[in-house]
Amino acid sequence: MKLKRRRKLVTYLNILDQPVRFNPFVFSRTFLLWALLGLLGGIIAGVYWIVLEFLTHQLTFFTGWQVVPLMATCGLLAGLIIHFIGDPGEINLIVNNIRFNKGKLNPKNNTSMVLSSLLCVASGGSLGPEAPLVQVTGSTGTWLGKLFRLKGEELRSLSIAGMASGFTALFGAPLGGSLFSLEILHHKHAVEYYRAIIPAFVASCFSYLVFALIIHLGLGPVWDLSAYEYTGIFDFGYAVLFAIVGAAFGWGFIFCTKFFKSVFEKRPIPIYIKTFIGGILLGTIAYYFPITRYFGHHEINELLSGNFPLTLLFAILIFKIVAISITVTSGWRGGFIIPLFFVGATLGLILHQLFPAINPTLAIVSCMAAINACVTRTPMSTTILLATLTGFGHFIPILFASLTGYFLAPRMPFIGSQMEKE
Repeated sequence: MKLKRRRKLVTYLNILDQPVRFNPFVFSRTFLLWALLGLLGGIIAGVYWIVLEFLTHQLTFFTGWQVVPLMATCGLLAGLIIHFIGDPGEINLIVNNIRFNKGKLNPKNNTSMVLSSLLCVASGGSLGPEAPLVQVTGSTGTWLGKLFRLKGEELRSLSIAGMASGFTALFGAPLGGSLFSLEILHHKHAVEYYRAIIPAFVASCFSYLVFALIIHLGLGPVWDLSAYEYTGIFDFGYAVLFAIVGAAFGWGFIFCTKFFKSVFEKRPIPIYIKTFIGGILLGTIAYYFPITRYFGHHEINELLSGNFPLTLLFAILIFKIVAISITVTSGWRGGFIIPLFFVGATLGLILHQLFPAINPTLAIVSCMAAINACVTRTPMSTTILLATLTGFGHFIPILFASLTGYFLAPRMPFIGSQMEKE
């Protein structure tokens, strides 16, 4: 009898020595890891944005003909940074690493990416800061995963969550940023990596909170579009028609980019020479059409509030597409999502001037959605991002336009790493 009591006592003591595993909630310690990643991503994005705003403010004093030598010099410096410090690559490299390198994003070239992108974006290149932020925050997720000895899908999910935190901070859309980090991997792999969606949500929410506190970001739309009122079922048809036009210009952008890519790759020249030539061309375009300078975050509101004649809008549309193509192909570092939104806004205004009876807001948002979905193949995140950025409360017309742009995209994707690979 005493022996049985002793055995029970030993059993109870062994149970007490073990960690308590009972948890009635889904909440777990991995949540804290995702939250920590989001906090780090928000801090990185906030610091990057403050430095970018400071540099941009300093360089805005260069106007008129001065923008040509300014952008040429910044292009040269960015090229020298890439040449001597290391090539950080573009979005293709990020996607390939997530898909084929077990989700590992190498942080060794983050310095080169940050410095070169700051020069390119602040000087007035038609590229946004989303690509540098996605690279840096995604590699932070990889570093954090290795620190906690994560492997396999857990490490890949943390890298994707890091990407989402950087993208979310810039656009202020946690849901859109999370979906973008999956969609950009190609729709097939978006389903395959669906387990990363909750880590991406958590990291995005915490990143958005920190970023908003750092830069005093408020709630509400970023771009001042006029209010849209639903007029009937035909609005969905109009959205599709506008999206068809938008997809056609998405094709135009892709062909324009391929043309300049062939020009810059015709002869093997150092990266700093390419960025220098690109700076001269971009400065020349900015001299004649100042509104095409910069990535379009503030310029879209200027475009919407201005009373531009039809011929000038056509010129802005064409030369903005050319400017984005040059920046993408000449070695300048940055993203092209917001610049494509600018192209869509310009196209929507043109359609409204050609057909005054149509709703301008519906035309603008539909064109923005179609062009971006056609080029990046991200219809779901595009829909949510535009609803957040424009205050367009009706999801379905935007979704119709996004899907139209997606299904009318070229069979060969613009982002080469989105192709099917075994």
